[in-house]
Amino acid sequence: MSELQVEAAVPPAEDAEVTARWQRLGIPGLADVHTHFLPPRMLRRVWAHFDETGPLIGRAWPITYRWSEADRVAHLRALGVRHFTALPYAHRPGMAVDLTEWALEFADRTPECAPSATFFPEPGVLDYVRSALDRRAAVFKVHVQVGGFDLRDEVLDAVWGVLAEVGVPVVIHAGSGPVPRAGLTGPEPLAGVLRRHPTLTAVVAHMGAPEYEGFIELAERYPRVHLDTTMVFTDFFEETAPFPRALLPRLADLQDRVVLGSDFPNLPYPYVHQLEALERLEMGDDWLRDVLWHNGFRLIGASAVR
Repeated sequence: MSELQVEAAVPPAEDAEVTARWQRLGIPGLADVHTHFLPPRMLRRVWAHFDETGPLIGRAWPITYRWSEADRVAHLRALGVRHFTALPYAHRPGMAVDLTEWALEFADRTPECAPSATFFPEPGVLDYVRSALDRRAAVFKVHVQVGGFDLRDEVLDAVWGVLAEVGVPVVIHAGSGPVPRAGLTGPEPLAGVLRRHPTLTAVVAHMGAPEYEGFIELAERYPRVHLDTTMVFTDFFEETAPFPRALLPRLADLQDRVVLGSDFPNLPYPYVHQLEALERLEMGDDWLRDVLWHNGFRLIGASAVR
């Protein structure tokens, strides 16, 4: 198996603007709930997938930050990202325990990273989720599209119940972008979980693109559902999954539950572009303060004290 191939860390010149953007708002920095740090063997496969994704989704997806782990952490620190995540995700049985172990160890040596974990519908899932919580896991990630499973799988019902009870957030890629999974992606599977566990702290990755309205409706109905901004409103997403401007007033009303997400390091553009995309919505500085800092800090910031 080949080693992870990385490039020299040459930050995009545009990223020099990041600090000034959050300093202007008078916030301590950024709290990014959707970043990825993965074991080298898994990251190699993820990057290979993005390299090959052109034929799948019809466009290239270059990785801007194909750097070593140390360089990626250093760059987030330099940008003022005070809190971030690792967000491993299991896509088949037998992976989740090892991925969670790696992510928790990564958080132990990276104080800004919220201890992250994952799970998959399989025998023993409740036991290892409880074990991760005992080890102070502060955020979980599941990826329906990659994993190809139903959030309503009965083996996960007790897991959702435990996570709802303890209030630990779960970042869920449930939208159908970039490639749908019939019957598995879209708002309805998550709606089924929330009907049974209405207090679950669910963070909808990419705001559920392209089914934005359906996921906004879930956030309006359930007070602990959040929407992360990952790639939404950027030029890259607007070309293929544009956010309907008629929904912006409803997004403004959800000011306390929209959270910054970026997908760093797997970005086809500089990190600052996510901030630019949010600013040009002209939702106001108070909205930006909550999205860029307060809401994310509330979800993952407390885990930094350990």
